[in-house]
Amino acid sequence: MVQFTRSFFSLCLIAASIAVPTKRTVAQVEADIVSILTEVIAFNNNIIEGLVPEIPESLGTALNTGTSDVKATGTFDEADSTNILNDVQLAIAPVFNEALIRIEAIALHVGGIPGMVLLGLEALKTDTDAFTGALIAAVPADLKSQATTIQNNMDTAFTSAIAAFS
Repeated sequence: MVQFTRSFFSLCLIAASIAVPTKRTVAQVEADIVSILTEVIAFNNNIIEGLVPEIPESLGTALNTGTSDVKATGTFDEADSTNILNDVQLAIAPVFNEALIRIEAIALHVGGIPGMVLLGLEALKTDTDAFTGALIAAVPADLKSQATTIQNNMDTAFTSAIAAFS
């Protein structure tokens, strides 16, 4: 009976440690934003006019990691929220939008674009929406409109690029 109790207690501790998500920090979220920006820049730089673009899985992975870390961090304070939103709005969004505009231009000039690009763009939009949605949930009420504007602007760029491939 003692052995069963000890084993059962050990299993409960293991289950509890697995079920409790690791708390993340604002510094980790900021590092995630740098990682996302690096991936977006690489994505943009690898778009070659006249060629079918590849949607990198690493960008989706970076966005998913950022989403998980934002959710695990909880609510940001006012100063951290402002810094994080400014990083996304002033660094990530413009490069992302440029990449999507360039992809859209390719779709207009190259016939027979494979459906894989469309699927890749749709998946990337889903990942981006999850990331910006997590940001919206994590910022204070007075900054939610700024976060929502960032998401809406990125959605507009994605909608246009996706329409070009549809």
